[in-house]
Amino acid sequence: MSRLLFEPITLRGVTARNRLWVPPMCQYSAENNDGMATDWHMVHLGGLARGGAGAVIVEATAVTPEGRISPEDLGLWNDSQRNALAPIVEFMHSQGALAGIQLAHAGRKASTYRPFDYDNEGSVPEDEGGWTTVAPSAKEYPGLAMPEALDQAGIDNVVAAFVASARRAIDAGFDLLEIHGAHGYLLHQFLSPLSNDRDDSYGGSLENRARLLLDVVDAVRTEVSNDVPLLVRLSAVDWVDDGLTIDDTVQVVQWLRDHGVDLIDVSSGSNLPAEIPSGPGYQVAFAQAIRRRTGVPTAAVGLITEPFQAEHILVTEQADVVLVGRESLRNTDFPIYSAQILRHENPPVPAQYHRAYR
Repeated sequence: MSRLLFEPITLRGVTARNRLWVPPMCQYSAENNDGMATDWHMVHLGGLARGGAGAVIVEATAVTPEGRISPEDLGLWNDSQRNALAPIVEFMHSQGALAGIQLAHAGRKASTYRPFDYDNEGSVPEDEGGWTTVAPSAKEYPGLAMPEALDQAGIDNVVAAFVASARRAIDAGFDLLEIHGAHGYLLHQFLSPLSNDRDDSYGGSLENRARLLLDVVDAVRTEVSNDVPLLVRLSAVDWVDDGLTIDDTVQVVQWLRDHGVDLIDVSSGSNLPAEIPSGPGYQVAFAQAIRRRTGVPTAAVGLITEPFQAEHILVTEQADVVLVGRESLRNTDFPIYSAQILRHENPPVPAQYHRAYR
């Protein structure tokens, strides 16, 4: 029995074998604080590809050292980091999955302790390997250090860093590039009036607040081939009064569409602490609204844990791709499992494992 979840999807001539993808999930496991991928990343990402995903998107990967969320984050600001990622990409391809990577700059939410360093929280002091953070405005995230506001030269450097990292990603063999404009990181900080108090061409109106994101997209699109699909992750709403609304995000997506973006990875929140009414599929409605109002393909995220739930999202045209995060950590074979549950006739099982599924 054919299922929509296991139908291929093509973006700019690049085809994923199915629509069940793994989103970027930070591992905080660059052992020497040098941004380098390790054996952990090979096993983690390679296992997810072997498990049958259509695409696996590598965690938020910093375009500059000061753009890391934590000192243990991956980076792609030098060629050694590119070279460490290349064999991981090659292995993901060998397992039938597309390889994507999320390029990111954490802005004022950088230089923090990783979440499983349970004895520490907040910003890492400079004498412990931390650094001064940057943001659109000198407004700190609650509980973190005060950032410095970027000047024009700093903004230009951010754009150039995204471009250089995008080039390295393509040279490493990645099929998809995702720009991180969500979760309270730098590009989201510029988008949201809650964190952007600027009075220049990067602040004030929504058009001005979206300028840096669009500049990054334009520069990356110019650098890489038109055959490379470009994704953007957005927080559809801030979940805070006077923050971003779904209407704002729909307008931003219309601009992104016109600037060559192929798919929107729709999340929400995290620019300021907020009470978010979470539950199964709690963010899917945002993906549906953006898809219907802009015509841009979307990926749905947010407590998607069951095969029939994922299939329903596609059948009811709420999204074009389903991203399964935490459930993929609990079960790296979730796509194979889903194919079994949905009685799909051709599950994405590696040849070495066929005997277990006959």
